[in-house]
Amino acid sequence: MLWLKRQDDSPKEILNWKLWYGVFVFGLMGAARGLDEGLIGTSASQKSFINLFGLKDPSLSENQQADLLSNITSMVQLGSIGGALLAFFITDKIGRLWATRELCIVWVVGIAIFLGSASNGSIGMVYAGRFIAGLGIGQTTVVAPTYLAEVSPKFTRGLAVCMFSGSVYLGIMLGYFASWGCSIHISNSSEMQWVVPNLLHIYFAAIIFATSFFAIESPRWLVKIGKHEKASSNLSRLRNLPVDHWYVQSELLDINEQLDREREATQGAHWTGVLKELVSSSANRYRLMLSIMSQLLGQWSGANSITIYAPEYFEMVGQSGQNEKLFATAIFGVVKFVSALICALFLIDFVGRKRSLMTGITLQFISMLYMAIFLFIDTSVDNPETQTKSQKSAATGAIVMIYLSGFGWAMGWNSIQYLINSEIYPLRLRAIGGSIAMTIHFVNQYGNSKAVPSMFIGMEHSGTMLFFSLVTLIGLAWAWFFLPELAGKSLESIDAVFELPWYLIGRKGKEMTLAMGGAVDNFGTDKEKVEAVEDIQEVSAERKA
Repeated sequence: MLWLKRQDDSPKEILNWKLWYGVFVFGLMGAARGLDEGLIGTSASQKSFINLFGLKDPSLSENQQADLLSNITSMVQLGSIGGALLAFFITDKIGRLWATRELCIVWVVGIAIFLGSASNGSIGMVYAGRFIAGLGIGQTTVVAPTYLAEVSPKFTRGLAVCMFSGSVYLGIMLGYFASWGCSIHISNSSEMQWVVPNLLHIYFAAIIFATSFFAIESPRWLVKIGKHEKASSNLSRLRNLPVDHWYVQSELLDINEQLDREREATQGAHWTGVLKELVSSSANRYRLMLSIMSQLLGQWSGANSITIYAPEYFEMVGQSGQNEKLFATAIFGVVKFVSALICALFLIDFVGRKRSLMTGITLQFISMLYMAIFLFIDTSVDNPETQTKSQKSAATGAIVMIYLSGFGWAMGWNSIQYLINSEIYPLRLRAIGGSIAMTIHFVNQYGNSKAVPSMFIGMEHSGTMLFFSLVTLIGLAWAWFFLPELAGKSLESIDAVFELPWYLIGRKGKEMTLAMGGAVDNFGTDKEKVEAVEDIQEVSAERKA
């Protein structure tokens, strides 16, 4: 199916095990975020965790209990803000592979401190450990999508980056099931009830760390730091083609030409010059707007609050028993994981970014609005014995809507928030653009995690759902007008989309730049390709000299 999507006659060798191995290693990093989102909410609903850290302490007011819960759940997001900011410097300084190993170490150290709190009930260790873990987890959202976008052929870029977003739900699903299993098989009086599931963090970090030693460094990063021979060798290995093959040479020329243009524009400025470049042109300001708004609208659409506080949401619509809530939550994890795989394999590159996002947002809007209306009308949901048959059917519908919102999120914002920010920026700005986007991501996720427990109290459940549904409606209008369709375009040719007037980029960008491709995209016959490659090799020889 991938081959049917090709828009040129690219050699079949470029889809090979070396490419997919790199996609596996870096895609798996998405599980870091997913494990935290899946484990912390379910851990905080375990009786052993509640008793150890006093989450239901009767001496605390309802608002104080909500603050304590939100502080625990949101501390990784707070650390991830710093991690996303650090990722720009680390990723560009030491490369994508060593940045991966560094973040795994930080991640494990933080989780070890967090789990150490089980021995003494120290809330300070919980905060410190989760903050440090966040410093590592936050870096994954920059390092992995950047690498995946840089090594993938243009017609598989959406799939590759969505392997990262799909792994978020692999982590969520495993976290949900681990918590559910431990709630059944480990006593409520034992701290192992929540410690054992959280060991998944360490297992995944160890797998990613070890497998990274067999992955291939990004050729685009190597070109950026001046290691042209190593870049050629790595690209040849990734594409499973000789270095002098026309496809490899044309891709190298595209990379070098774009980097040369960027360096000429900034005259080799310091990193402060990169920041200045990010806001000095209308094209880059538009890119920055896409980064900021995709994170702002995505995080406040309500989906992440359902992921983190899933047991509370299922209790909200009538699933009151602890095991019952955790089982419903685990099934929710399966729905989101399968949805993410479907989106990555069949939708993002085939249907397109824009249509996938708009369809996903529409499903979210329907789900959130249904839950808002249901919770406003049915005030007896906390007491199932008093519910009528129609009310019970409506409550079942609300559970279905929670699952439907998960599918809509996986199809829409979850895929786009990583993919768009990994492909819209030119090479020189890719790391800092992704870093800023993910900083905004975690700032809003932190605010959302902190706010939701208090929103449930101040706005009630129905008001909170209505707020989320209105945000999704705004997001739908924004996506239609501002978001360009970039499926099938090479990273280097995407620049042409942002050179259009701002009011055309989102609605007409792809159609108006269809003819703009890479260095040899417009050469149709083998003879023309050979001639193009000879020109490319001549330029390469001059550059080397």
